[in-house]
Amino acid sequence: MESKPLAGRHALVTGGGTGIGLSIAKALSCANASVTIAGRTGETLSRAAEQFGFHAETMDVSDPESVKRSTESAVAANGPIDIHIANAGIAESMPFETMTLDFWRKTMATNLDGAFLSTRESLKSMKGRDWGRIIVVASVAGIRGLKGASAYTVSKHGLVGLARVLSEELRDTRITVNALCPGYVDTAIVNRSVEEISRRKGCTREEAVQSLVRLNRHKRLIRPEEVASAALWLCLPGSESVNGQAISISGGQV
Repeated sequence: MESKPLAGRHALVTGGGTGIGLSIAKALSCANASVTIAGRTGETLSRAAEQFGFHAETMDVSDPESVKRSTESAVAANGPIDIHIANAGIAESMPFETMTLDFWRKTMATNLDGAFLSTRESLKSMKGRDWGRIIVVASVAGIRGLKGASAYTVSKHGLVGLARVLSEELRDTRITVNALCPGYVDTAIVNRSVEEISRRKGCTREEAVQSLVRLNRHKRLIRPEEVASAALWLCLPGSESVNGQAISISGGQV
């Protein structure tokens, strides 16, 4: 692989201050892309931007005006966007029968509306350059159901659907759209799930961790860097024919 395969490319990563998003941002930067990380927590973004040399934009992906304003600011700072990583999301569970409409709408607004709004803004740059990579970070919940997490599951199925329909709409361009579907990843979001499981079931933290580990076919938590490697591959030369796919990163779970 050439040493600077993404030189001259600008990548925008939502939810880029921590976890999977930060790992993807670092991988793209190592391939010489200019990287903008976006998210709601300015302090977290600033620390990551300073440490790794990224540009940071505070963005609430559920707010159309915030998305538009922050994307335009990113373009002004780093040029047109070539790579869009729709990673921002929340992972909260609630039984279907007791779920409130507010909980449902909050999940959809962040996970699904956020990907729609942010991708739509970045796409404006790509259409003008006739090259682009759009990657939505879904979940294995996007290709199967997760018990007790119906709103999350539906939102992630929606992300897979978004990737598939956009790949069709853009198939006469040099823009590809794919979804990454990781299993349980060793991130802060999963750590919060561990705490909730431990509280709800009255078990130890290690027992709660193992209850999630068992759901990954290879019986371990996935490293964020593994997801980042897949995202990077989709942006490199040689991946042009990979389009409209839901790629499972779960140790074999489909």
